[in-house]
Amino acid sequence: MIAVDTNILARFYVEDASDPEAAKQRPIARRVLSDSSSLYVPTTVVLELEWVLRAFYGFGSSDFVRVIRHLMGLPNMHVQDWEPIHSALEWHLDGLDFADALHLASSAHCPEFLTFDDKRFARKASRLVSSPKVKVPT
Repeated sequence: MIAVDTNILARFYVEDASDPEAAKQRPIARRVLSDSSSLYVPTTVVLELEWVLRAFYGFGSSDFVRVIRHLMGLPNMHVQDWEPIHSALEWHLDGLDFADALHLASSAHCPEFLTFDDKRFARKASRLVSSPKVKVPT
């Protein structure tokens, strides 16, 4: 099994005509993803990929979720901690920031998740998620 970095996946999914490196790297990324018998994507790479696609390429939530679902559908792809990522994708589509959603989903074994981010995270999460409970400590 071969692990892949965020930049390999970004090059695979994004055609960036304004970047000369992309013209050289995209065919290589395509070859890596299509010719390798078994690939591994760490959870941290999925997290960083969301940031890259959103911040640099303007991907919205549904576009990012579509990318990750496609990635998971590739027969040679193994993603670390798929269950928390799956939950995080659903919550992300429902309005949570993907990083917050992934932090929360990765903490499902805990009864509570504490944060000072009340408006953007805790309030939204309390409407979407039953466990763990998101609380703001006082």
